[in-house]
Amino acid sequence: MTFKVVQPAGRSAEKTAGYRIKVPQKLHLPVKINLFPSRPDAEEASRNRLFAVGAIFAVAFLVVSLKLIDASIYAPQHKLYLEPSRTIATLPTKQQLRADIVDRNGELIASSLPITSLCARPKLIRDFSAAAFLVADVLPETSAAAIQAELERKKDYVFLKRHITPSQHKALLGLGLPGLCFEKEQRRIYPQGPLAAHVAGFTNIDGSGLGGAELSFNDVLREREEPLALSIDLRIQRIVRDEVRFAIEKFSAIGGVGLMMDIHTGEFLAMVSLPDFDPNDVGSASEDSRRNQATLGTYEMGSTFKLITAAQALQTGEAKLNSMFDATKPLKIGRFRIRDYHPQNRWLSLEEVLIHSSNIGAAKIAELGGVDQQKAFLHRLGMLKPVSVELPEIGTPQLPRRWSETSMRTISYGYGISVTPVHVASAISSLVNGGTLYQPTILKRLRNEAPSGRKVISEDVSNKIRWLMRQVVVNGTGSKADTNFYPVGGKTGSAEKRTKGGSGYDKNSNLVSFVAAFPIHRPRYALLVMVDGPKPRKDTFGFATGGWVAAPAAQKIIERAAPTLGLAPVGLDAPARSTPILKIAKHKAQRS
Repeated sequence: MTFKVVQPAGRSAEKTAGYRIKVPQKLHLPVKINLFPSRPDAEEASRNRLFAVGAIFAVAFLVVSLKLIDASIYAPQHKLYLEPSRTIATLPTKQQLRADIVDRNGELIASSLPITSLCARPKLIRDFSAAAFLVADVLPETSAAAIQAELERKKDYVFLKRHITPSQHKALLGLGLPGLCFEKEQRRIYPQGPLAAHVAGFTNIDGSGLGGAELSFNDVLREREEPLALSIDLRIQRIVRDEVRFAIEKFSAIGGVGLMMDIHTGEFLAMVSLPDFDPNDVGSASEDSRRNQATLGTYEMGSTFKLITAAQALQTGEAKLNSMFDATKPLKIGRFRIRDYHPQNRWLSLEEVLIHSSNIGAAKIAELGGVDQQKAFLHRLGMLKPVSVELPEIGTPQLPRRWSETSMRTISYGYGISVTPVHVASAISSLVNGGTLYQPTILKRLRNEAPSGRKVISEDVSNKIRWLMRQVVVNGTGSKADTNFYPVGGKTGSAEKRTKGGSGYDKNSNLVSFVAAFPIHRPRYALLVMVDGPKPRKDTFGFATGGWVAAPAAQKIIERAAPTLGLAPVGLDAPARSTPILKIAKHKAQRS
């Protein structure tokens, strides 16, 4: 469309105040014409304003873009996916996950997995009843009433269900309920179940250690990335657990303990306490099953103490293997009498005292050194204080209130003093390894790590103790512990348990045990098997002593464990059979 501008007549172009516009007659649309054109300086100001506004928008766009890039690429990827206004928690990264626990061969004992928990912000939920009904429908292990009660607690933030499954998580997301949120946590799992429960321990729902190594190394496991390696060998742990459990079931016993230790390093290859529990389901475990009897329980260990009594007398030089002791009749002490379970009614050599497990003979040997010497020797063996091992469940030895002459005599054969099974295993290891007491440990030692120890007896006395232990197996109460290809030395123990009131002993309730070293001519490992409260059986001729209960269990453990540990069998024609300790002749069968 073309407009024609006409200048009014009689006026110059400079003085013209307006213009007359000739509009075509056919145009009926309203037209707005700017009759006062802008000055050049006004146009420049407009352009500047437009440029400034554009620059502001460009900067704003750039800032938003950078924020988006930072949030999607450089921001931590573990923040909780919740409303943008608030982050409730963080999902631990790989470095933040609690470190694994493994056995000495790297087999997994405990590990942590990332997992999701359901939470809620009640202030964002309009209808508690409807929300509770929908959530309970997805989580059948919960109830709508319980969920609604949580929502009505007038808190800003509540947990509705810890550790939900991925399928439950997906279903809850699909509900689209405002106010529901999901917090990422970690869950501790134990692939071996109860196999090493007392050593590994367990954690609470928040991942903090509550027992065993989980508690002892709680801070370490939180901070480190590499696994924590225990000294336990799960292969040996399984063998020991199997055989101790079999003995408990066979003799209808209350419980039992099995320990295997490397006598040259102090490492525990097996630590079994039965009954045990599944650390994946601690809530259903009884208090007794959670108790580590190997380190926490204290017991009068009976005749296993006779090895300590003999070692003391041999070390001080007050007795020799052929020294004689009067065991012709019970030993009268006040209104009490010390009797033998298998009385020989004759004088016995120190060697025969061990072979026949004579209480009278042991008391006579202790009399040679007296009270102070006995206390000093037991102190050297670490028997008078809590054992130093890396577990929180440690029992304190129960000592006589007054260490009298009578106490000295009963302690010589394992009554009147209560210690843990770990005390005994550690002490016996020092008696057979050449005389060095090593600190017991549940941690794997490095190959180039030389364990520190202290000398408690001479190597000569250690050799004599091994001789005595072999005699007990060949000609004494421990005959049922011997194997065909891995020569065993050991000592039985049978002790009556105290009555509930503690005023006396129950003749029908015993604690039986067997301590062993193998192969006895060149020992590498010590073994302790203890069974609590076994009942007599017809096929054991009514006996339920250490020789009939614990010794056979030890035999089965050694036969199964020795090849696993890489020990070469000692055949009848092997050169080792010509050594004096393996040439001990069998005199006659002995019933334990």
